[in-house]
Amino acid sequence: MKKKLSKFGNSRALIIDKPILKLLNIEDDTILEIKIVEGALLILPVKKGKDKIVSKNKKLQEAYEQIMEEYHEDFKKMAE
Repeated sequence: MKKKLSKFGNSRALIIDKPILKLLNIEDDTILEIKIVEGALLILPVKKGKDKIVSKNKKLQEAYEQIMEEYHEDFKKMAE
């Protein structure tokens, strides 16, 4: 499947068709994690209850997200 980006203000949006959203169990309130893996864009639904929001303090939340992004694999290995 090939898609073209749509203009959305100063940004661009990717429209995901409803059947694909249904297949992946993604709803309007589903939080999505976006990663770049080997030059490809990877979009993953975050399971409910694991939305990774740890603080309402913006600086603390940003620091947490940066650390988790950078050391995610290391944390996974330590948990095993």
